Amino acid sequence: MMVLAYATVYIVWGSTYFFIQKALTGFHPFLLGALRFIAAGLLMMIWCLIKGENIFDIPTIKVAAVSGLLLLFFSNGIVIWVEQFLPSAMVAIMVSTAPMWFILLDKPKWKENLGSRSTIVGLLIGFTGVIVLFSERIIGAFSTIQNKSELVGLAMLVVGSMCWAGGSLYSKYKATSGSIMVKTSWQMFVAGIAFVPFGFVSGEFNDIQWSTIPLDAWMSVLYLTIFGSIVGFSAYVWLLKVQPTTKVSTHAYVNPVVAVLLGIFFANESITSVQILGLVIILGSVLLINLDKYRKESRALQTAKA
Repeated sequence: MMVLAYATVYIVWGSTYFFIQKALTGFHPFLLGALRFIAAGLLMMIWCLIKGENIFDIPTIKVAAVSGLLLLFFSNGIVIWVEQFLPSAMVAIMVSTAPMWFILLDKPKWKENLGSRSTIVGLLIGFTGVIVLFSERIIGAFSTIQNKSELVGLAMLVVGSMCWAGGSLYSKYKATSGSIMVKTSWQMFVAGIAFVPFGFVSGEFNDIQWSTIPLDAWMSVLYLTIFGSIVGFSAYVWLLKVQPTTKVSTHAYVNPVVAVLLGIFFANESITSVQILGLVIILGSVLLINLDKYRKESRALQTAKA
């Protein structure tokens, strides 16, 4: 289950950069967020009702509402919005700062995280690897950033990364009686509802031409709803419960790797030696971050044998 959950968060979420951009060819950002998360939340609630779970547990709803707004409305909503005018490479770079915020905001784990040399070095190396991976695109992206909206977008991505770390930690430490499925369904539903008033205020809902939306955009929304939200986010929330946040946050480094590989295999993009170096650095950092865990498990196994 652990391996499957990490594989889901690494691979599925790595593909969402690609599918968000495809969805934006037919949907405005607030409309996309509302459709994706309301649909995913309702589907999960129906499944919970079928299983006989109590979906109206008030303490669970309160915790899910706060974490859902931070994770999906603010953080993911910012990613959706800025992908209208910022290159995906820049978005991936800024999102990959999240593991740093996990360490800074996770006060109960300061002693453990800041005392682990392999964890700190691994996180720094991972961020370096992401920069190396996209170095060629970064140079071009920064040279084209000329208007205020793009600079505001970069600043918003930093805030989004902070919201992602804060929402994840809040979700982890606020225990509730409701199941993970119930909690996840309310996180997505509340976030989806939050997109609606912004869609009306921005005028997105006033000029919807449903018949002109391409099939690719519809299929991308379907993928984001089922795999990106229901499958991927459920795996992420479960991992937060059973794993240290510093290890779970490594998805921010691996997701750009998956995005690059998808571009190579499905968009006929080429890979350079610099990008290969970046991939190797990132994967090495993930191993380094988990080094303490491997050492502890090895010592425990040796003690048990003795």
